[in-house]
Amino acid sequence: MARILVLNGPNLGRLGSREPDVYGNQDLAALKVLLEADAPSHDIDLRQTDSEPELMSWLFEAVDSKTPVILNPAAFTHYSYALRDAAAMVTKAGVPLIEVHISNPHSREEFRHNSVISAVATGVIAGFGFDSYRLALSQLTR
Repeated sequence: MARILVLNGPNLGRLGSREPDVYGNQDLAALKVLLEADAPSHDIDLRQTDSEPELMSWLFEAVDSKTPVILNPAAFTHYSYALRDAAAMVTKAGVPLIEVHISNPHSREEFRHNSVISAVATGVIAGFGFDSYRLALSQLTR
């Protein structure tokens, strides 16, 4: 069974209760159910951390195991050059990495308009709620 890493950065462990007007009222467990239903022949390895080094180590794991990644870097999107470099290692190894966002960062505060990850990602999907992840998964499983 092929595995796909679905990696989530800081504060996303609070989905369902954090700003439901922006992020909806479903949590990561609900997201995992959706993704598993969309790709029953794949192992959906969904993880969340508030730790930049831990998120980077998961990207290194993706490089070493050649595992495709769906990445929601959350706040790290805007300033983490260390995470950007780790994401670049994934794509330079020929492994797809799709950056996703639940909301559309470009329709929000100015500081959210810049992503240091986008330039090294295989693709970017934003603004479709949990469907952002589902669209990324569809791309990786076709």
